[in-house]
Formats: sequence, structure tokens, C-alpha cells
Amino acid sequence: MKRTMNLLIALVMVIVLIGGCAKTVESEETTAKDETNDEAVVSTDKEEPAETADPVTIKFFTGKVETVDLMNDLIDKFNAANPGIIVQQEFQKDASNVIKVKFASGDVPDITTVVTQDYIDQGKYLDLTNEVWWDRIDPAIRDLCTDVKTGNQYRVASNMTMAGLYYNKEIFEDLGLGEATTWAEFENDLTKIKDNYSDVAPFFMGGKDSWMLGHLIEFMAHGVIKQELGIKESKIALLANDDSKIHLGDVGGPMESFAAAILSTRDKGLFNSDFLTATYDNQIEAFAMGKAAVISQGMWALGGILEMNPEMTGNIGFMPYPSIKEGTKPVILSAEDSAYAITTDSEHPAEAKKFLDYLFEVNNMVTYSEFVKSPSAFTDVSADWGPLKDEVAHALAAGIHIGFTNESPSGFSGDDAGRMVQELYVGEYESSEAFAKAYKETWDKAWNASNN
Repeated sequence: MKRTMNLLIALVMVIVLIGGCAKTVESEETTAKDETNDEAVVSTDKEEPAETADPVTIKFFTGKVETVDLMNDLIDKFNAANPGIIVQQEFQKDASNVIKVKFASGDVPDITTVVTQDYIDQGKYLDLTNEVWWDRIDPAIRDLCTDVKTGNQYRVASNMTMAGLYYNKEIFEDLGLGEATTWAEFENDLTKIKDNYSDVAPFFMGGKDSWMLGHLIEFMAHGVIKQELGIKESKIALLANDDSKIHLGDVGGPMESFAAAILSTRDKGLFNSDFLTATYDNQIEAFAMGKAAVISQGMWALGGILEMNPEMTGNIGFMPYPSIKEGTKPVILSAEDSAYAITTDSEHPAEAKKFLDYLFEVNNMVTYSEFVKSPSAFTDVSADWGPLKDEVAHALAAGIHIGFTNESPSGFSGDDAGRMVQELYVGEYESSEAFAKAYKETWDKAWNASNN
């Protein structure tokens, strides 16, 4: 019995000893495996795929108030589909001046809708001449996006647009009014509206938003230069500040004729009483609700008008700007729209182009075109862009086609010009001649600063 007990104790000790050895071996093997795995994790981190690395941020800077919400929707979809890229939109009403600060401070966006000739000359934008997008774009739009100095394209436009005078058809038909071809005729029509519709502003301007007044100078005053010289020659003359051709400060010239028209319309009480405090939104609401007979706008405003009052469909007329100078004809903007440039300071041009690739996809361009109510520049995009197709065709046949003024000196933006119109309206210039002189001086100062 005693012998048996001793054998059992000995057997238990052997088992314990073997188990301890096994655990020691297992522990050593586990440690070795852990060390091997640790090395593998470190190695894997070093070779991490790009899509799981820190995402690249693309800054998109724009001054297009009408498309902010739509672009945010498109950006959200792009960001969700491209986890390695984050596009961020920044909107500024005074974008043409804010961009100056951004270039000066180094806070430069990757993509922008703000492009000026001076910054093209300074090499601020990438040359997009050889991008594949152009194969799908109307050649006329490519021509409008072509820099006259180099023959290259530094911006690409997704749409074409028109700007002129929207008018309330019911009011015009009720008073038997036609589409005026001269400013004097136009004022006569506005006077009839004032006399018969006491609760309607004959000609409503959102003068607080200076860019709208800057557009009046581009379309009406510069429109004189553009039709007298032609599109290409006017660009060359404006870029060279050739006063023998553009006559900015002359009595009877484009600026003096423009100022005389604005002052005459003001003095006859044909603008809205809140001309200087009304905004773009106020203007759109007034027209949509029948409280404004005429407004100056482009196709980009149509969506907002119809969204506010769908019943305006069929009641919107569209005509060119009446001539402001004897011997000239009415003009209508027929130009590129929604143009994008990539800055040379961008650290991620490939990602910026990838976002534009996405934006220019056919389905996105259909959505965009139908939202902004203007035809696409892409020939493979067929969109039902709005109820003014026939009106636009009529207006294009009735007026001289002009483009945007992209040739202004960078120190003298459309917003700056608009602020001078605000000053004109409140009487800071004693006459239309004084305004023209001041405009030329301001233009010359900015031009000299840009070219010296």
C-alpha cells in the first residue's frame, strides 16, 4: 500500500513537470510569434495603401451664390465616394476682392471660379489646354475660355449663359409695351409702368450687392466697347489699356453714356426706392411676386425665381439691354459660365482634377444645367434647362452678343466698379462726365499697378 502511494506521488510529479515544460515551450513559442507579428504590423504600417492615409483636402473657392447648396450636395457625394479626398467649399459674395487677400496671404484655394487676366499673366493658374474635357465641350466655349495673349486655356467652363433684362409679360402686354431698343424708349416704357402700377417697381436693382451693379457696367458700358471693336479686338484693347480705342474717360464715351443713363433713370424715379439697400434675394423675390416689372439678370437667376413662384412660368420675358449710346445697338450677354481654374499653388492638382472629372460627368452636368437653368457647354449633355429657351433664342437674335469682361485689372474688380455705381447713385459725382473721369483714373491706377 505504501509502495503504491509512493508510485502515485511520483507519477503526479512527473505529470506536473512535463506540463511545466510544455507551458515553458508554449510561452517561448508564443513570445516568438508575438515578436514576429509585431514586426509584421510595423512593416504593414509603412506600406499602408494611400486610401487609408490621411485624406487630402481640396479647397474650392467660389463667388457663385446661386450654386452653393447644389455644389455642397455634389461635394458630399464626391467625398463619400472618394475617402482619400475631402473637398471643402468656401463662398464669398465679394469673391473677386477676397481672392486678392488669399493670394497675398498664401491661403490659396486649389480650385476657384474667380479668374482675372492679371493672375493669368502672373502664372497663378494651371494650363488646362491639354485636358480631356475639351473634347466634349462646344468649340465656341473653348474659344471664350482662351487667353488672347498665349492661346492657352487656364479655365474651363461647364455651361453657357445669357444675361439681359427679365420683364413681366402680363404688365407689358397690359400696357401695350414692346421691347425697347434705345434707353430713351426704355425709360418711356418704365414711366408708363410707374404711372399705372403704383405698387410695382419699374426697374428693380439689388444695389447693396455691388457685383450686380458691376454687371451693369460690364454689359452696358463695356458692351459699347465690345460691339464697336468686336470681341477679340476689345479684349486686346482693354488688356493694353489702349484709350485711343476704349475711350473710358471721354464725354460721349461708354462710361459717360452709362452714367448719364443711370442718373436719368434715377431722377425720374424709375428704380426701386431701396436701390442702395436691396439685395439680390430682394430682387428675385420682388420679380417673382410681381412687385418688379424689370430686372437685370442672367439665366442663373431663373431657378430662384421659379422656385419662389412656379406660377411665373410663362410670364417671364427676356430682352437685350437697350443701347445707351447713339449709333450702337442693344446688347446681350452670351458667354461662358461656371468656369473653374486650378491654382499653380495647389499641392494636390491631381486630386483637384479628379474632382472636376467627377463634376463634369454627364449625370452631374444634367443636374447642374437644370438647376441653374442654362444650357450645358458639354455637347454630350442633354438637359431640360428651363422654360426660357424660346425667349432666349428671340433675345439672342435681337441683340449684339458680348462676353464677360475678364480683362479688368486685378486691382479693379467688378465689385469695385459696382461700388462706384453706388457712389454715382448717391451723388458723389457731380455729373456723368465726372463719373467717367473718375472711372478712368481708377482703371488706370489699377492697370499701372498691375503692369509695373
